[in-house]
Amino acid sequence: MNDLTSKVAIVTGASSGIGRASALLFAKAGAKLVVAARRKDELANLVEEIQASGGEAVALPGDVREESYARDLVDLAVSEFGGLDIGFNNAGIMGEMATAPDLSETAWRDTLDTNLTSAFLGAKYQIPAMLKRGSGSLIFTSSFVGYTAGMPGMAAYAASKAGLIGLVQSLAVEVGSENIRVNALLPGGTRTQMYTDNYTSEEEIAFVNNLHGLKRIAEPEEVGRVAVFLASSNSSFVTGSAMLVDGGVSITRT
Repeated sequence: MNDLTSKVAIVTGASSGIGRASALLFAKAGAKLVVAARRKDELANLVEEIQASGGEAVALPGDVREESYARDLVDLAVSEFGGLDIGFNNAGIMGEMATAPDLSETAWRDTLDTNLTSAFLGAKYQIPAMLKRGSGSLIFTSSFVGYTAGMPGMAAYAASKAGLIGLVQSLAVEVGSENIRVNALLPGGTRTQMYTDNYTSEEEIAFVNNLHGLKRIAEPEEVGRVAVFLASSNSSFVTGSAMLVDGGVSITRT
């Protein structure tokens, strides 16, 4: 069992998809939560659900691209629950899809800022709080896109997600001696709003399913369970990894 009793976690992108599913699973495993996203109402509903199940959680809506928000999330974890043990930096967007010549610089920067710079900002403030606790686990949601596969029209997304893996590797060696582990989680196709917004026809859905070795996409909870594993002591010797949770999409050629 992945036990997170007495642990304090920040989860960004928690209003839906993998972030929401993970927050619920973290709470079920015993963690106290600070949940983060832009959508205030969705966060409030998540906190209510966690509290109704006997868990503890507080919400702070905001924009992960802002450095002050990263600092405020950590400050809230410390003031509300006494410290920080887990940072699940999950917030991300697909961004504008276009070939490189047609991709606007604004769209490029927005995707990089949301997916990569926000993760750096999260770590910048989460690490000092974890140092005070004497241990910690940082988790970042990357992707197989930009790691094991390239897809047309996704230059910004791929660059941002590949950048996360480089960030993870650097952080892992920076803080490993302080008993802080740092890992990237690489989902395959997952039934999130991002997925349902982009794949609507039966033909598109069948195509995406077939890309995976398991011939289906993941439910958010299936990815969330791996996030809980990376947060727990069961992964005590796992750091600097790019952990594929992709249903075999990285190795499928049929």
